[in-house]
Amino acid sequence: MGARGAPRGASGDPARGQHLLRSDDVARELIEQADIGPDELVVEIGPGSGRLTAPLSEVAHRVIAIEIDGRFARSLRARFGTATNVEVVHGDFLRVPLPQTPFRAVGNLPFGATTPILRRLLDDPAVPVTGADLLVEANVARKRASSRPTNLVSLGWQPWWEFRLVRQLPASAFEPRPSVDAGYLAIRPRPSPLLPAQARPAYRAMLAGAFRRGNLPVERAVRSVPPRVVATCLRARGVARGARPADLDVFDWVALFDAGQAGPQKSSSAMPSGSRKLRPDP
Repeated sequence: MGARGAPRGASGDPARGQHLLRSDDVARELIEQADIGPDELVVEIGPGSGRLTAPLSEVAHRVIAIEIDGRFARSLRARFGTATNVEVVHGDFLRVPLPQTPFRAVGNLPFGATTPILRRLLDDPAVPVTGADLLVEANVARKRASSRPTNLVSLGWQPWWEFRLVRQLPASAFEPRPSVDAGYLAIRPRPSPLLPAQARPAYRAMLAGAFRRGNLPVERAVRSVPPRVVATCLRARGVARGARPADLDVFDWVALFDAGQAGPQKSSSAMPSGSRKLRPDP
């Protein structure tokens, strides 16, 4: 979502949905809530005027601030030039190389680039991100943190990541003022992943096929698992007959995926392996 007067990106085009925090106090609160340790490397996405960069530099071991707007990048270098733990990179976060050592991601994201940024952070298991604390459009934050109804994008990440909507900030907290509120989204790796990383392609393929037929009951929407196996698994889990893909949470989908991988010979009374350590989100 664009905004009149929004900063321009490296290419000269307006950075879609780029809105800057107005309050230093709120910026400090957000960094305190992120609970960043003194040994952590932080990649800040879109630092803008540096309101988050300043408190980050006080708590993190090192901050790499990636800014697409050349004017902001120059201003940040001038402001933090004497800070030995802050490196300002002028470039597009979607294209610049990311650290090969573990890092936390922090940022006030351009609303129009939220999903591509999340994909870069979360899609590839080789990216050593240990968590993310991000300001995004409030509706997006609610969607990602919702356990039900679900959506294809969130379900593709949830076996490995937990999402929590920490707080909501009003549109008046930003300049230029956006047309909607923002949400502080905290993303953390699950202590015990619900699926191994190598299962990601097959699991996501199952989801994509089902959501392409999202208006159908799950037994008909899922084509990669025999209908009898789907029906048996969902019945054992107490899922209503006729439930559609968006009605299942990530635990249901993992159980269904495991049942399909095990094949029809699996006992319907056995708990799917992906559910043995499952705990409902708080």
